[in-house]
Amino acid sequence: EKLLTECTLHTTARPPKGVCNPYTGIKTNLLFFTKGTPTKDVWFYEPQYPAGYKSYSKTRPMRIEEFAVEEAWWGREADGFAARVENEFAWKVSLDELKARNWNLDCKNPHVGEQISHDPD
Repeated sequence: EKLLTECTLHTTARPPKGVCNPYTGIKTNLLFFTKGTPTKDVWFYEPQYPAGYKSYSKTRPMRIEEFAVEEAWWGREADGFAARVENEFAWKVSLDELKARNWNLDCKNPHVGEQISHDPD
């Protein structure tokens, strides 16, 4: 709550599972803050595996080229990321909604139907 009301959490990026393998198999969230002004909305972005990939590993890590799509979407902080638009991998959640969720940042992608996980984790 304190970070959201004293800083701007402008983006939460959720790389695919395995991006931090072999160090951890836990899903990773990257939080991008700007100090000084309160959060109004939080953008969520879920980068996808490249074609032909089902997971990342030590021998098949995430490559810098894979950030090109996200970089094109990212926009400029100076204009408040005005160029950002929602798409199947990006969505925005208001501070009021996060507050109603008791500050829980585990916001599911609204552009994806109900997901059934067959992952034993």
